[in-house]
Amino acid sequence: MKKIFIINGGHPFAHSGGRFNEILFNTTISHFTSQEGYTVKSTGVGENYDAKEEVEKYKWADLIIYHTPIWWFQLPFGFKKYIDEVFTEGHQNGIYKSDGRSRKNPAINYGTGGLLKGKKYILTTSWNAPKEAFTLEGEFFGQTSVDDGVMFGFHRMNAFAGLERLSTHHFHDIEKNADVPAELKNYINFLKESVN
Repeated sequence: MKKIFIINGGHPFAHSGGRFNEILFNTTISHFTSQEGYTVKSTGVGENYDAKEEVEKYKWADLIIYHTPIWWFQLPFGFKKYIDEVFTEGHQNGIYKSDGRSRKNPAINYGTGGLLKGKKYILTTSWNAPKEAFTLEGEFFGQTSVDDGVMFGFHRMNAFAGLERLSTHHFHDIEKNADVPAELKNYINFLKESVN
């Protein structure tokens, strides 16, 4: 039985209601709970949570699926707070032991003290920016991908904890030009291809 922990990093704030990520979160839960062979736990960072319980979910899971909108080219503040609280709670308690270095040779092995080795993660992001803002010459992101640009630090954070990236899926132009049914259909196909 594969154990999947699904996190909704979106939450309402100002003009962002978090609706798309809520739909995506619920679609992911439904997808896995409707099939045999999966057990699911989930958290919405906009709800009350206990950091100790969240650490246990990370330790329990085989696969973590993160859903997050991007606000001002970063994680939403509620999601960042969640990561800070949960990963700090997980220090020497299942998420990471240390930064991996030794005092004898502190120049090497940084980032190798993670305790979640053998576990994987999927990241989805949702953007107002169109895909072309990342791919076309002369456009805003200078032909730098989401994963190699804005989300590079997020991926390194997961690697620091010992997690291996399984896959990513990015939703573009959600605010001004979204075809949500088509996006969800493509996403379900992505899940079927990514998660065995």
